[in-house]
Amino acid sequence: MERRLELLYILAALTGFIILVFNVFPILNTFYWTDWDTVKMTLTDKMVINSIWTSVKCASITTIISFFLGIPLAYYLARHEFKLKNLIESLVDIPMVIPHTVAGICLLTVVSPRSPVGHFLKTHNIEALGTEMGIVLGMLFVSMPLLVDSARDAFKWVPVRMENVSRSLGATHLETFFRITFVLSWRGILSGMIITWARAISEFGAVIILAYHPMTAPTLIYERFSAYGMKYAVPANIILVVISIIIFVVLRLVSLKGRQRHDSR
Repeated sequence: MERRLELLYILAALTGFIILVFNVFPILNTFYWTDWDTVKMTLTDKMVINSIWTSVKCASITTIISFFLGIPLAYYLARHEFKLKNLIESLVDIPMVIPHTVAGICLLTVVSPRSPVGHFLKTHNIEALGTEMGIVLGMLFVSMPLLVDSARDAFKWVPVRMENVSRSLGATHLETFFRITFVLSWRGILSGMIITWARAISEFGAVIILAYHPMTAPTLIYERFSAYGMKYAVPANIILVVISIIIFVVLRLVSLKGRQRHDSR
């Protein structure tokens, strides 16, 4: 038994090494590949800076909207059993299995003037196509399921008994949620928000269908690659990778710091 266990650990180490190399090597190799003079020039390119800012801003808006829309549903799914629960959970996760260009076309049919929603938008002079609103819609469709799933799992870890005690002491359901449930599950929710943000900022397929302009960073990189090849695509790629990693690491550190404080209590 002991020998088998050791073999299992060896296998885990081997496969783990392969996964880490597969994930990290392409990113590191991109830095080796690039021309650093072109990177310096790209850093002063207003089009690149604007596209990165658009990506960061729209991804942040997407994450905030996902939070306010997703948290109530995630809590309900975590706390209730009902006949259509599996169906609803499946419907929430559908965007994750649809090709993202297909998702973009599906959204396009909704916001086009021929649909009731699109007609309403047109009547009220609200532009979705070719605007930041279109970018957020594309990002929201493909990334919100990640936050709902993460928040639902986080709520499940909070003992129902603690909520019942709080309510028996006179707290309302809403007060119990904010003072007990949310406080105990916020680390899982924050992790879900980080993943949602990361998924949103990297979205290309759905966004390019709804809004080629204003350009997000992935769209700009694709255009540079199509028009000029690797020489001008890689520098913009590196800048986006560095910014994304920095923000991701900072948010992760905040999450881990909160976890350490909670564990030390």
